[in-house]
Amino acid sequence: MSEALKLAIAGVGNCASSLLQGIEYYRHKGLDEAAGVMHINIGPYGIGDIRPVAAFDIDRRKVGRPLAEAIFAKPNCTAVFQPEIRDHGVTVQMGPVLDGIAAHMKEYPEDRAFRVAESDPVDVATVLKESGAHVLACYLPVGSQDAVRAYARACLDAGVALVNCVPVFIASHPEWSEEFRSKNLPVVGDDIKSQFGATILHRALARLMGDRGVRLQRTYQLNTGGNTDFLNMLERGRLTSKRVSKTESVQSQLDVPLSSENMHIGPSDYVAWQKDNKVCFLRMEWHGFGDVPMNLELRLSVEDSPNSAGVAIDAIRCAKLAMDRGIGGPLEAVSACTMKHPPRQFRDDEARQMLESFIPSEGKTR
Repeated sequence: MSEALKLAIAGVGNCASSLLQGIEYYRHKGLDEAAGVMHINIGPYGIGDIRPVAAFDIDRRKVGRPLAEAIFAKPNCTAVFQPEIRDHGVTVQMGPVLDGIAAHMKEYPEDRAFRVAESDPVDVATVLKESGAHVLACYLPVGSQDAVRAYARACLDAGVALVNCVPVFIASHPEWSEEFRSKNLPVVGDDIKSQFGATILHRALARLMGDRGVRLQRTYQLNTGGNTDFLNMLERGRLTSKRVSKTESVQSQLDVPLSSENMHIGPSDYVAWQKDNKVCFLRMEWHGFGDVPMNLELRLSVEDSPNSAGVAIDAIRCAKLAMDRGIGGPLEAVSACTMKHPPRQFRDDEARQMLESFIPSEGKTR
């Protein structure tokens, strides 16, 4: 039996719920049954080898509760595909609030929005050290610049690798990436790509157009959803890095970048009854042979958080694999394949090949 991969989680929301449900779900699945998984094993680590050892949140319905219960507490609303979760003896602890909650949350019903616990925040670095965590997965709300940086600092202080699933630039920020490199700690980021979601599809179509010789003229990607992520993003001031992340991700696949007025990518609106269902409306207009104008309109409907967990499950194991091999700093291959805003962008087929080369290697190449 391989060594357990000890995981800490910052933000016990829908994404964390899907991730932990998935760890339990695939523990009982054979290789021939494992639909929805890119890699059954990464190095010595199967999905069932991931064991949560610490968790942080700020919501009063989660803080102080066993993690196995907290992942199903309101305002979480994602699909429940594995209702029975092992109790690993982990209690959700109070993290630093800082800028983690948008002010408008208080205007919405309790079942939909965050409610801050009346508890003092713990020292995150101390908890990480005492738990023996190897990797921290960061799932804080979009726009939580100060809070994400606080968790990144705690990882550096505690000697823990970071998988940054949110659009606050850590792995892709020169100063932060250098700090992780100097501590010889792996960091994967930033902003998780869904397994088959709006951004990966938009990127693939944009690259396909270039490969087929047509010229994209303008495009938009509009998304609606009813989870706390979409509610949080109603405060447009929190969206700057999210728009940069999503827009640069698609722009990176174009031979000739579009002007800002011809490319609009980003969250559009909050529709409460959609819950964790995300709907993407995608339009692309281009000129083909003879400069003849053509267009495509597409509607994609996905369950947002399982779609994220299908990628995070690999990023977490890759971070631990890098740690085992003594590799620190931003993991370029892993980040390029799993994140929207990695330190370096590649075509998706290149990034996939780079990841496949990284996993079996015994060397120290990123």
